[in-house]
Amino acid sequence: MRVRIAPLGVEFDTAPGQTLLRAADAAGIELPSSCRNGTCRTCICRLRAGQVRHTIDWPGLSAEEKIEGWILPCVAEPLSDVVLDVPEAFSLFED
Repeated sequence: MRVRIAPLGVEFDTAPGQTLLRAADAAGIELPSSCRNGTCRTCICRLRAGQVRHTIDWPGLSAEEKIEGWILPCVAEPLSDVVLDVPEAFSLFED
């Protein structure tokens, strides 16, 4: 699956079964994170396009947040190509 991070404008691929956060790390893209288990909400961001599934039954999101498109990349795997809105993201390879 292909992931695009807005507004940074970078894209990278994910491996099957890989969370969005781990895929970003592997691609040299720094996303906000802390606990990496879906409870702290540090990584919360908006899914602008595509579909994901959370790897845990009750990630730290309210029903309203889920409806509004918020996800937790630390426990989210893409089911399609996705676009994430992560204003705090940055590339570790920037000049």
